[in-house]
Amino acid sequence: MAKIFVYGERETMVNYANALEGVGLEALFSQDLSLAKSCDGLLLPGGGDIDPARYGQSPAGSETPDPQRDEAELSLVADFLSWGKPLLGICRGVQMLNVALGGTLIQDIPTALDHKRDPDQGDRVHLVTVPESSFLYPLYGGELAVNSAHHQALDVLGSGLRLAARSQKDGVIEAVEAPDKRAYGVQWHPERMSFALRRPDTVDGRPIFEFFRNLFL
Repeated sequence: MAKIFVYGERETMVNYANALEGVGLEALFSQDLSLAKSCDGLLLPGGGDIDPARYGQSPAGSETPDPQRDEAELSLVADFLSWGKPLLGICRGVQMLNVALGGTLIQDIPTALDHKRDPDQGDRVHLVTVPESSFLYPLYGGELAVNSAHHQALDVLGSGLRLAARSQKDGVIEAVEAPDKRAYGVQWHPERMSFALRRPDTVDGRPIFEFFRNLFL
């Protein structure tokens, strides 16, 4: 059974644990980076905004960053890439993957109201368009409905990353991939679209975790 490192505490990331373990992966949640080398892959979870200084910008709509987490996850991405081990980024995680590879972010997208989590109703839902070259195409085809809970997005793509999905309405980058680096990321939250959290208004998020698991077979 492949073991996946996740920076953070299991108690605050139960949905990620359930999704990883639901497809037969072992999840190790820790802030002890020395434990990462014993793991087979890295999951970069959702969370707050990355310090814009990390991608050469001044604050322009970003919320207060967590410098310790930024530093830890940048280090983890570098390590797992150097080890040739698979990475999966989710929401903030795909943004962290992009920044770690030299890319930039849009700090507050003009259409943020279509993407931000609603304080009363929860995640937004919108359509995403997928090119045939994307890792997502065999899973879902060329169009899928996903949940959404972000106000930032990828801008200039990092080294080696290519587009894997866009928001249908406004063209916001919603997924990227670097197959040669074994690195993949989505802007939505598949862990909140699968297993006990499966919802009728989006696709099933489980195939993304199954795809990640299959990278270890």
